[in-house]
Amino acid sequence: MAIRLYETASRKVTPFEPGPVVRMYVCGITPYDSTHLGHAATYLAYDLLTRRLMELGHEVRMVRNVTDVDDSILPRARELGVPYLELAEAEIARFHADMDALDILPPLAEPRATETIDEIVKIVNGLLDKGNAYLTHGTVYFDVSTFPRYGELSHYPLDRMIKLARARGGNPDDPHRRAPLDFVLWQPSAADEPAWRAPFGVGRPGWHAECSAMAMQQHGPTLDLHGGGTDLIFPHHESEIAQSEALTGKPYVRHWMHSAMVSYEGEKMSKSLGNLVFVSDLLKVADPRAIRLTLMRHHYRAGFEYHDTDLEEGTALLHRLLAAAQRESGADPRPFAERVRAALDDDLDAPRAVEVLDDLASAILSGGDDPTAPGVLRELGNLLGVDLTR
Repeated sequence: MAIRLYETASRKVTPFEPGPVVRMYVCGITPYDSTHLGHAATYLAYDLLTRRLMELGHEVRMVRNVTDVDDSILPRARELGVPYLELAEAEIARFHADMDALDILPPLAEPRATETIDEIVKIVNGLLDKGNAYLTHGTVYFDVSTFPRYGELSHYPLDRMIKLARARGGNPDDPHRRAPLDFVLWQPSAADEPAWRAPFGVGRPGWHAECSAMAMQQHGPTLDLHGGGTDLIFPHHESEIAQSEALTGKPYVRHWMHSAMVSYEGEKMSKSLGNLVFVSDLLKVADPRAIRLTLMRHHYRAGFEYHDTDLEEGTALLHRLLAAAQRESGADPRPFAERVRAALDDDLDAPRAVEVLDDLASAILSGGDDPTAPGVLRELGNLLGVDLTR
């Protein structure tokens, strides 16, 4: 039975049936601040998918980029008075430590925008040559009117797209662009910003062009699955589709997958509100396996509100699982194993999978003479990324 996943563009849960090799691209971090729970929840969803696909025999080539130059990191570096790449290196190291602690499988590749400039320049040149982009006042814009399917990923009406573009750095009010939704492919750099030479002017790349370049450099023109948070659906992923397909004439992504946002004590987690819950802080007070279990008790598409007490429940669950994993026998584990895998195959229903894992632990702790039960519990723990051997 194939894994079924919600597909953003079609708005349906559909079979995900890739070939033996799965070409996956997940939008990574902009390294200007520490890893928070929203990041962790997102990357955990794709980690679970990767683990299940690998168990089914697929080779998963997951690429997760680093956006180390854009309109977020440069102001932050300026504010701190440090070189932007120095800031990036420090936050990338912290991010890797957090991901390792949570047992998130490492990507096959982790390209950086600053290392992909030549590929970005080729893309922008190609779009200019094909008439999908235009140069004005030193900035290259993608002409959305040349891509009639712009908006088919998000299904958002025009007024909402303009509002989101304005909120997410798109500057639709710029008088130099032909239409409000035309987006930047290349822009002049400020005096204190990094700049690269290109045929269309000295400057730096736009955010959307960076991801298309990194994805296609690693995987070619078509990806099996592209993921990220729901906040990236528009304008980022919508724009990736337009520029990539306009350039290559081929489908860019076969399956779009997005994870919902996380809030904290009643409010969306955001830097501006100062209510980010950092993974590195939680690691000081809790077992990373408990953090992972806490996150898996929420479906990747549902979004959730994190409360400090959630971690206590995750810790209690971990203790039950560890106690059961150390027993010598228990109840017949086969029905539980089937239910765990069925839950993951049903749009990555991690909450149900964790609940079944807890049920198996309870059944083992209640007694039974099947000597395979604790081993199967540990095996299922590994499938969910929770090591129950220590």
